[in-house]
Amino acid sequence: MWLRSRLQLVPVFAAVATVALGLFTVPDSGGPTSAGSARSSGTSRPDTRGVVLAVHGGAGSALIREETSPEKEKAYRDGLAGALRAGQKVLRGGGSSVDAVEAAVRALEDNELFNAGKGAVFNEDAGHELDASIMRGSDQAAGAVAAVRNVRNPISAARLVMEKSRHVLMVGEGADDFAERHGLKPVTQDYYWTQRRWDALMKAKNPGRPQTKASRAEDEQAMGTVGAVAVDRRRDLAAATSTGGLTNKLAGRVGDSPIIGAGTYAKNDTVAASATGQGEVFIRGAATATISNLIEFDDMDVTSAAREVLIERLPRLGGDGGVIALGPDGEFAAPHSSQGLLHGYLTADGTIVTKIFLDESPPGARGR
Repeated sequence: MWLRSRLQLVPVFAAVATVALGLFTVPDSGGPTSAGSARSSGTSRPDTRGVVLAVHGGAGSALIREETSPEKEKAYRDGLAGALRAGQKVLRGGGSSVDAVEAAVRALEDNELFNAGKGAVFNEDAGHELDASIMRGSDQAAGAVAAVRNVRNPISAARLVMEKSRHVLMVGEGADDFAERHGLKPVTQDYYWTQRRWDALMKAKNPGRPQTKASRAEDEQAMGTVGAVAVDRRRDLAAATSTGGLTNKLAGRVGDSPIIGAGTYAKNDTVAASATGQGEVFIRGAATATISNLIEFDDMDVTSAAREVLIERLPRLGGDGGVIALGPDGEFAAPHSSQGLLHGYLTADGTIVTKIFLDESPPGARGR
């Protein structure tokens, strides 16, 4: 372990130097990058290396190329790229990885395309209850909120819990009040209302109603969650996750997104991870903490550990989903057992890549 960590410092110094010099430039999004070779024989192949920030827009959310209009493609790519640029601005200015993931997730929460913040889905009572968490890898400090109803950006409320309280998780009205007392202006429930989420609720309440391909795709996108992972110039990791939950969920239901070790985890020596999928299974499988433990105790690389959990273990518990996982050396993987995973990443040289179509990240294809 000591030798491997020392060897990893060589590429890290190069990436950090690039960030420190402020050489971020952003070309058009959507282009592929070549994946790096595996660390050694028998290890999995990462999606890419040299990543400083990555985001996701939910598992089961990827689009079908032939059925997607150019306008819709642009909207989703712009949404992911906009979140990456928000985090990039922070990192380029010398901000921390915590600052970067908060900025990236806030951008996704403000975009009604995604199931978080403004675009949150409805629960069974036609209300909105939102969850979020954030974790700092340097000392494993963490904060989370669950079932909040009046916070515009739940990820910022989660950070307040981490930094302004002695707690890790606050829920419901108490969390809403805490956020307001610490400067977050409240919003009313109608702030989150969107027509497409209302239509999804109506379909969920009428399961016998015939569905078109478009409505099935909309239902899948309603399962989504957003998240971000980052490494800064000090080589500190951070992760953040935010969600509106499941369409037509029981009032009071909480999934994995605000649960540290299930939906979110960050530890400097191992990984920053943000998960999305069937939350109950991610909780039972302690998904993101298990990825970290496999790296720390089984000497796995980031990609192998993430694949082990997402592709091998969680499906045996009866659920699927995806994760974005980032190591301190910039190794990045986004394995998923779900049909798709909307995600994108930013490399140290400023390249932004977004993946929104099923054929850009087929389930289980990466890391073999």
